[in-house]
This record gives sequence, structure tokens and C-alpha cells, in this order.
Amino acid sequence: MPDHRTPLFEQRPAELEVILPEPEHSFRWYEHDYPYPLARWNHHPEFEIHLIRQGSGKLLAGDYIGPFGPGHVAMIGPDLPHDWMGDLAPGEHLAGRDVVLQFDGATLLTLRRTLPELGDLQGLFERARRGLAFAGGTALRAAHLLEAIGLAQGLARLALFLELLHALNQAPGDEALSLASPCYAPILDARSSERIHKAFEYLQAELTGDLRLSVIARQLDMSEPGFSRFFKRITGHGFIDLMRKLRVQRACRLLLQSEMPVTDICFEVGYNNLSNFNRHFRIEMNQTPSEYRRGASALPDGACHVECR
Repeated sequence: MPDHRTPLFEQRPAELEVILPEPEHSFRWYEHDYPYPLARWNHHPEFEIHLIRQGSGKLLAGDYIGPFGPGHVAMIGPDLPHDWMGDLAPGEHLAGRDVVLQFDGATLLTLRRTLPELGDLQGLFERARRGLAFAGGTALRAAHLLEAIGLAQGLARLALFLELLHALNQAPGDEALSLASPCYAPILDARSSERIHKAFEYLQAELTGDLRLSVIARQLDMSEPGFSRFFKRITGHGFIDLMRKLRVQRACRLLLQSEMPVTDICFEVGYNNLSNFNRHFRIEMNQTPSEYRRGASALPDGACHVECR
């Protein structure tokens, strides 16, 4: 049961977390330590399934506050502000405390036209908009599947993800606790969200062209240093670093899904010379574009064993 419902965080807008897509995955899985820079009062348009491996503290989800401990599993719906605030001794650091899985539920449901069975998830997604905490056998099963997903690749990874959603969808009523109140209306940091969306619109529109930090800073009426600090705080990435990541992710898709020569892909994703493209690709993927393509084609299911970071 929650400790209480509180207006504490309603006076503090949640910050937008920007979740980057991955070229060969339909959802994002990662683990992180605690404290962690992006572990804060935040929201995002994706669904999130979250496992606590160790430590204790308070989960805040909308106007809900309740305890968590090892094995805690929760599902957070789109734009529901949330934070797992850990109880730490001074200087304490918990390695690998959190396992996080994030996915676009709306896109998944659009596949109902060809895969009508996915329509069974509609009820789960609706309930998760208030947040759900799982207990008993459901939590144990979900924790096991979340760990297994981190070790899997390709179709096996996708199958485990669907099995996880099925397990959560089949949870008995006493093993799925709704979190935020039905009447809860979040206060979001609208100004920051608007600025970030404009920055991303510029990134996507000019990704293959001449991207300049000075241009987007001027569009947002910010100084270049001020915009850089703001962008890093919100997204966890520097603007130039994110540009490189997005270009390399686009290159990954072309390497996996087309037979375009590497040289053509280099120019297609916005680079002016091959050496610079190869250098940036190696920074992100720890291998050259040609090695990436050969490695992916060598796997029996077409999956890649190296992820964009």
C-alpha cells in the first residue's frame, strides 16, 4: 500500500527524458547503477517496465509514494512522472541496481491490423497509464524475463519481450497494484519539452546536412553554452555527441537492411568523407561499418551482437 498520496511533486514539473531508438531493436533494454544522472523525477512518451535488483527506497509515480525493495517490478505508462528514490548511506553506490525496458506502446498496437493478437494488450496499456506495481508470482516471473531479455538477441529477444507483456497482462488482481490516483493530472515541464522537441526537429530535418549548434541555439533564443548545458541536462547527451549517435544509428539500419556500398551510406547519413565516418562509427560501435555488416550477416537470425550505446 502507498505511504500516502502527496502534492509534493505536483509543485515540481517532471523533466522530459529523451529515449533514443536502437537500430536493430524494437525496444530499449539497459541496466544502470544508483545514483545515476538520469535517475530523477522525469517523464517520457514510452512505456517503461522497471526492475529493482537491490537496495530500497520510495517509488514516486504521479501522486503515489510507496516502498520498494529487491525484486520490485513496476510498469509506468506514457508521461506519468516517476522516480525510484533510493535510501543510501553517505558515499554508497549500488552497481547495476536497475533494469529498465522502454518501448513505444502506440506503435506496437498499430500492428494489430496484421497481428490481431496484440489487441489483448490494450487493457494492460490502459491500466499502466496510472502505473502498476506487481507482486507475488507475477513479479518473480517478470524479473526472470527482464534478466533473460538482457542476454538474448534477435527473435529470441522479441519472444521474451512478448512473453513478459503476456505475464504482466495475466497478473491476478491481487498481484497488480494501481499507483497514481484516477484523477491525477501531471504537471510537466512544458517549456523544456517544447525546446527539446524543436531541437530534435532540427536534428532530424538537418541530420544529413550541415548541422550547427549555433543555429538551433539561436532558434531557441539561447546562447550556445546555455543551450549545450540545457540539452545535456535533459537528454544526458551532448548535442554533437547525439548527432553522431543518430547518424551512426541511421547507418546501422542501412547496413542491415540494404546492400548500399559503405561509401554511399557515408554520404547518405551526412558525412563528407569516409575516414571521418569510419572514425565516428568505431566510437559508437567498436568496429568499422564493414565489420558491423559482416558480423550481422554471420548471425543465424540476422541480429547484431554489438549495440549502439
